[in-house]
Amino acid sequence: MNGANIKSCRKDVKRAFRVLQARFAIVAGPSRFWRKEVLHDIITTCIILHNMIIEDERDLNAPIHDDWECPPPTVEMIVDKNHRFEQFLARHKKMKDKDAHFALRNALIDHLWEYTRGGS
Repeated sequence: MNGANIKSCRKDVKRAFRVLQARFAIVAGPSRFWRKEVLHDIITTCIILHNMIIEDERDLNAPIHDDWECPPPTVEMIVDKNHRFEQFLARHKKMKDKDAHFALRNALIDHLWEYTRGGS
């Protein structure tokens, strides 16, 4: 593959993911804590559903079903011995702390100001 083909393929893949993210919230959400096999199944399912929707939209004579009863989805949670998820949430909360942000920003400004004036 030459550079132009790689660039073209990359654009196609990005476009496909944008389409899936716009249609399915699970693809747009964070994926760090899903197992690789589960992610594979999610993406495969979304692609199949997307193709089925496109096919259904083409059939103008297809019957319209308004009421569909679906069981609530079940989500398998992975128990992590190191409490990675709780650590992630704690780090995220620290990053969103405005007081800490302003204190760090002001400390950096003071440090840079002293440094440019020839201080320590």
